[in-house]
Amino acid sequence: MAKVAFIGLGVMGFPMAGHLAAGGHEVTVYNRNPARAAAWLGQHQGKSAATPAAAAAGAQFVFTCIGNDNDLYQVILEEGGLLSSMAPGSVLIDHTTASAEAARTIHAAAREKGVFFLDAPVSGGQAGAENGKLTVMVGGDEEAYVRAEAVIALFARAVTYMGVSGSGQLTKMVNQICIAGLVQALSEGIAFAENAGLDAGRVVDVIAKGAAQSWQLENRGKTMIERQFDFGFAVDLMRKDLGICIAEARRNGSDLPVTELTDQFYSEVQQAGGNRYDTSSLITRLNKKK
Repeated sequence: MAKVAFIGLGVMGFPMAGHLAAGGHEVTVYNRNPARAAAWLGQHQGKSAATPAAAAAGAQFVFTCIGNDNDLYQVILEEGGLLSSMAPGSVLIDHTTASAEAARTIHAAAREKGVFFLDAPVSGGQAGAENGKLTVMVGGDEEAYVRAEAVIALFARAVTYMGVSGSGQLTKMVNQICIAGLVQALSEGIAFAENAGLDAGRVVDVIAKGAAQSWQLENRGKTMIERQFDFGFAVDLMRKDLGICIAEARRNGSDLPVTELTDQFYSEVQQAGGNRYDTSSLITRLNKKK
């Protein structure tokens, strides 16, 4: 069993750190809001630290799951950040959805300290985190991946090495690009079914057995029909992720017409007050439920 630190106890990090503790690891947590860390300690074995650096001191594996590039730079690179206390040979594993540029910058800084860094964004949402069924796509040093894989697997159904530093984040961008288009298409299909006078629930049941089948259809089709949008990953976060995708596409010369249009649609959902709705709320832009 390893000594582990987990930085960031949001809707994803809270259960992920819990799976590490349940797996028998010695877990120290840190969260900017101490009440969140206290709540975690009320449910799991472990301890909390007053700063990220204190949590990471002596840890073999340090996990981060926080907000964005700037948060990562602050928590990891700034004076008193994680790299100031991590021991040479330890592994820093970041589950934040961030830019590939941030991953490469942190990887280079970690290497100077003799620390390994893996960019390891996840897919599967809050339910996946709670059930230990996340999909994890990993970039960075393969040697570190081999060491960390079994630990990461405690909250994952699939952990896959994708290549050099930044490859995990680039793979997550592909994931988000695909999800955005699928959710918009599903929204249009359900709205069309309702306008046509069909039983939308029966339509979803039928097409889920054919070529239209997808995770989004099976898990969000019925809740979209009911206009329920309280299922984890928020519109604000999706817009952050799509912004990363679009910026990277401009760098590598990719055309993302559907992604860019869907990002605008999510902006409309935000303007209507749906910032914290889950991503299936794209349907709110279309016809009202009849």
